[in-house]
Amino acid sequence: MSSLQDPMAVFTFCACVCAFIFWIADTGIGKKVFSIIPSVVFIYYLPTIASTVGFLPTVSPTYDWMRDYLLSFSIFILMMTADIPTILKIGPKALVIMLIGTAGVVIGGPMAFLIFEKWLPPDTWKGLAALSGSWIGGGANFAAIKESVSAPDSIIGPIIIVDTAVGYTWMGVLLVLSNYQRLIDKWNHANSDVLQDIDRRLQDFQEKESKPLTLKDASIVLGIGFFVAVVCRNLALWFHGIVNPVMSAAFPQLASIFTYFTWLMIFVSTLGIGLSFTGLRKIEATGASKFGYIALYLFMTSIGAKANLAGILNAPVLLLVGAVWIFIHIACLLVGARLLKVPLFLVAIGSQANIGGAASAPIVATAYYSSMAPVGVLMGIFGYLIGNYAALVCAFLLRLVSG
Repeated sequence: MSSLQDPMAVFTFCACVCAFIFWIADTGIGKKVFSIIPSVVFIYYLPTIASTVGFLPTVSPTYDWMRDYLLSFSIFILMMTADIPTILKIGPKALVIMLIGTAGVVIGGPMAFLIFEKWLPPDTWKGLAALSGSWIGGGANFAAIKESVSAPDSIIGPIIIVDTAVGYTWMGVLLVLSNYQRLIDKWNHANSDVLQDIDRRLQDFQEKESKPLTLKDASIVLGIGFFVAVVCRNLALWFHGIVNPVMSAAFPQLASIFTYFTWLMIFVSTLGIGLSFTGLRKIEATGASKFGYIALYLFMTSIGAKANLAGILNAPVLLLVGAVWIFIHIACLLVGARLLKVPLFLVAIGSQANIGGAASAPIVATAYYSSMAPVGVLMGIFGYLIGNYAALVCAFLLRLVSG
């Protein structure tokens, strides 16, 4: 039992973590420390430590609220204030490197399973198949693949530990690497001029058109943001309830991809992108996107809080499987990045769009370029759409090698 149980107390702790990190970031010692380890790493890991020692719960209604409303608010505001035509100039390399990462997950699972099979229970391949759903597009695909292969509940608990421990540790590594992207890009002979130019253009819009934030502007951002979050959540529930039974009868595998949360992300992002081409985008001149970013960082604390590190000791062999699996994914990305000379930023969001999906890809994106969260959102949604197809291929390969 954790020390904090009241949902509001849990939210307050998460908010205080963000406030403390951003406050200390402006101090002399903070600038020195965060020049080596990005501040976002601390926003992620302080709640993890708090949940590991039993101060924070790993399960709380607060986290569900933050996922359904705070994340939706964040994604909508970030997409509405984004310069989509400029972002699309990144080009096809972003999708190519992401698909290479997907291939790494598909082949990595069976390879890692083969190495450790004799130490694992017979039905482990089904649990790993479910994990592949989570690692190709994020957690929204986990349950769908679990049901597709009829994975027993007894294996799902340890698999979730592997998912959080290995997946979130890799996310932490990606965040740390953001401080060294120029050195890595130089070693890889990768040209990041286009990315820097896009980031500069996105920042210039706010600087050139900048005006003081008024009470009216803040009210508009908060009002329209949470209004859209609530409407899209209810729309997603209603739409999923109508469409899913029909889709399940005609296209069962397709239906398993489009969960309620998938529809929520699609509706929120689509509405945000559509409104970014209207006069509403001009509200970015007041710094509206900052509301989106702080909501994103608050949501990130909930991700960290759910990653209790104590669970690592409960599944040692499965953790080794996960570690080897993620290493194969990384190796594929490195080979692809080297051959195509892809900047580290695209490698990082391509990987996180697979492993974490739309919920965490924008967090990694902002660690590399402060204005690039919309890129992570778009990549994450693409990960959702291809996730189940690729994960079913992985499940088929796991079944083949399971004997």
